[in-house]
Amino acid sequence: MDPVHKSVLDNGLRVVTVELPHLHTAMIAAYVRAGSRHEDPARNGVSHFLEHLFFRGSEGFPDGRSMNALVEDCGGSLNGVTTRDHGYYFSPVHPRKLEVPFAVLGDMLARPLFKEIELEREVILEEILDEVDEKGRDIDVDNLSKRALFGAHPLAMKIAGSAETVQGLREEDLRRHHARAYGARNLVLCCAGPIKHAEVLRFAEKSFARLAPGAPLHDTPLDGLAGGGPQLVAVEHVESQVELQVSFRGPPEEHKDFPALRVIKRILDDGLASRLQLNLVERKALAYSVGAGMDGFSDCSVFEAGCACAPRKASSALQEILRILGELRDEDVPEDELSRAKRKTRIWLEFSLDSPAEMIGWFGGGELLHPPAESFETWIGRIEAVTAEDVRRVAANTFRRDALVAVAVGPVGSVEKKLRAAVEGGL
Repeated sequence: MDPVHKSVLDNGLRVVTVELPHLHTAMIAAYVRAGSRHEDPARNGVSHFLEHLFFRGSEGFPDGRSMNALVEDCGGSLNGVTTRDHGYYFSPVHPRKLEVPFAVLGDMLARPLFKEIELEREVILEEILDEVDEKGRDIDVDNLSKRALFGAHPLAMKIAGSAETVQGLREEDLRRHHARAYGARNLVLCCAGPIKHAEVLRFAEKSFARLAPGAPLHDTPLDGLAGGGPQLVAVEHVESQVELQVSFRGPPEEHKDFPALRVIKRILDDGLASRLQLNLVERKALAYSVGAGMDGFSDCSVFEAGCACAPRKASSALQEILRILGELRDEDVPEDELSRAKRKTRIWLEFSLDSPAEMIGWFGGGELLHPPAESFETWIGRIEAVTAEDVRRVAANTFRRDALVAVAVGPVGSVEKKLRAAVEGGL
């Protein structure tokens, strides 16, 4: 029997339940299509600021501490996350104590009090300090790479905004953004665990009916293909290591080539036997911490690979990362390595059936961002269909020299010329 059930309330809110009777923990989450790509430069950070304010209290639960304590008494812990293209609010919860977390989450999203704005502004300004140095320069490699990849497009903007934009946000900006983004048709409510859809639907109808229908937000179109590279962004920062990251724009999640890019990610970074770890760490001792990652959006993805290393090794590490990526472009991946990447994808999906957090992310986030959310079997089918020829073709289309953005943050002054030469000569 299919464990995933979906209904739509009268106000347009989509409600998704993943029934997992073998578990003992449930998870509730509300997903909203509102992030920094839905903002304008003058109000960059408004989505993240609003996320913070929700936890200060609502009309039904005016005291923020008491509101959070009510959920904690049900085994939960309310939290919120803002990304570039969406946000989500979630909590674990005891499966026999759903009513209160539903009531709190529904009220805080529908009727926030917008109180203690100045206090929360100061908290956010402290958070922003994590991403800059003592001169106010951005030292976050993700922010720097997104800015280079996307230029004037909203995807280039920081999720939390800058100190200047956060200082400039006013209550009317926050209220306007709430009215625009937090309509029922722009949200998805998801619950996973040992619960029944009928029960979830009953609590949803009771607690989320106050949401106005609203209208779904649409992503600002991404014009043109990535190009104009290669680029090196080097930022001098007092640290013991250089943080390196190379980034490329790739196909969006629903594109036929996206599964091949997922397979490439596993070939590069999925344990001690994967290519980045094997070559950069085990064979050449160029780094200790290595990795690869992907961000998927409606109109593109971002593929990243990087490491942290001693300054004297930085240019060699960057050359090696680019060599490994080029190898995937120039040579067919061996069949046993390809099969292993596919097999580990299936194993990971089977493991995720024991995690209500993974389930709400897959089916709740999937319903919001690329509805309807794909079933596991459909996704496995797309992965299984990937061939060595697909891997090589997608690697060639993605890991292009003219699309390369390399970022280096740390004590780079003495090695910047070598890093630039590695970028110019790579791929």
